[in-house]
Amino acid sequence: MNRKSLSVAGLSAAITLLLAGCSSNPATEPVAAAPKNVIFFLGDGMGMTTMTAARIYAVGEDGELTMDTLPETAFVKTFSNDAQVTDSAPSMSAYMTGVKMNNEVISMSADTLALDPVADVNGNKLANNCGTKNGSPVTTLLESAKAKGLSTGVVTTTRVTHATPAATYAHICHRDLENDIAAAAVPGGVGYNSALGTSGLDVLLGGGKQFFTPFKNGGKRADGRDLVAEMKAKNYTYASNSAEFNAIDGTKTERLLGLFTSSHMSYDLDRDPAKEPSLAEMTTKAMDVLGKNAKGYFLMVEGGRIDHALHETTAKKALQDTLAFDNAIKAAITKAKISDPTLANTLIVVTADHDHTLVLNGYAKRTGKTATGNAGVLGLVKNYVTGAVEKDLDGAPYSIIGFGNGENRTQASRATMVSLDETVTGANTYHQEAVIRVAAGNETHGGTDVFLGAIGKGADSFLGTIDNTKVFSLVKAASGL
Repeated sequence: MNRKSLSVAGLSAAITLLLAGCSSNPATEPVAAAPKNVIFFLGDGMGMTTMTAARIYAVGEDGELTMDTLPETAFVKTFSNDAQVTDSAPSMSAYMTGVKMNNEVISMSADTLALDPVADVNGNKLANNCGTKNGSPVTTLLESAKAKGLSTGVVTTTRVTHATPAATYAHICHRDLENDIAAAAVPGGVGYNSALGTSGLDVLLGGGKQFFTPFKNGGKRADGRDLVAEMKAKNYTYASNSAEFNAIDGTKTERLLGLFTSSHMSYDLDRDPAKEPSLAEMTTKAMDVLGKNAKGYFLMVEGGRIDHALHETTAKKALQDTLAFDNAIKAAITKAKISDPTLANTLIVVTADHDHTLVLNGYAKRTGKTATGNAGVLGLVKNYVTGAVEKDLDGAPYSIIGFGNGENRTQASRATMVSLDETVTGANTYHQEAVIRVAAGNETHGGTDVFLGAIGKGADSFLGTIDNTKVFSLVKAASGL
């Protein structure tokens, strides 16, 4: 063997020893796993026709909302265990638990009966009538995230005790038991949901202070408990208005509770920014608080008042709240990409719990976006060739947006509506006409499939037409929950 061969052999041996020494060094730190984040956006009542109308309203027929740009899409079937047309409670519960349940039920087994609450002796508190042998709780995605050490948050424009947010952190036979739902969020208190661990939710933002407040302080709690005070004692930073909320540095806050209104937060058209933060602002602040956890987080964000405006048949309010919801999605994606540029470890899902009966009427001429002087999709149907206002068989004009059922239905000939114009149909509080007349505010949900869009980690698993219970398993698999 020559000197060159010996030199090469010696060098090879030295490298082998060096590598062996490095691999056996107990001081070597393993590479930390990247945090896994899930943001689940739920547009309450945001059917595909509402999405389309909101797009035209905001950016015109050929524009795009953020929802429209999500790379992976699917259709979701929403029927409940006992009804063709679901309400929010079982639909959101199906997303969160993978279990079909009866209308009005919150995250319980399929055999749970939705027993109506009863009034107490004062006729005030809706008392729990669920019974002791009426179904059993089923684990939610948020609870699974908490069990794995992730941070968790709930953001909504409704009461935080309303059906959609409640389905993430509470278990009860009837959605109207909002005092009990509020108690489920208070760590260590009577009625607390122990599946949330010792620390509880890390963020809870929205309306509904009345269910955290005793009668003597203007609330609806007959038990005299002040749940806000109890949560403050558990190290929650509390905000009751925009000024207090804006003063909070989320990156330095351990837990955050924000209750900005007694009942639901305002429609975005009516919102006073000095009193109530936007859905986008609440979403990004929640991400600041939750983002400190090296293991990741699960955050649910609901655009809840889309649904309420549709029940009222006030389309302009519904479309503006859909736009506010879309702005929150945009803000969340932008913020998530700061720390996770390719969203390799962040899954963002956007969907709805059910449809409504909103329709787009006639062969309307393109309108472009709604602006001063242009009612847009909120206007009258006009002929796409001549631009003339179209008339029905009674000789009266009619609006582009209508409803299958609602409070505004002409009981005789529509000839009395000949003077209908776009200053009326484009107003903030205009109730669009309906085919079937029902009591004010009681327009119903629809049973049509809803849209789902996804981006980020595991998003490509969402495709085709799927059941809402399947969404649960896809989120769980993609996030490792």
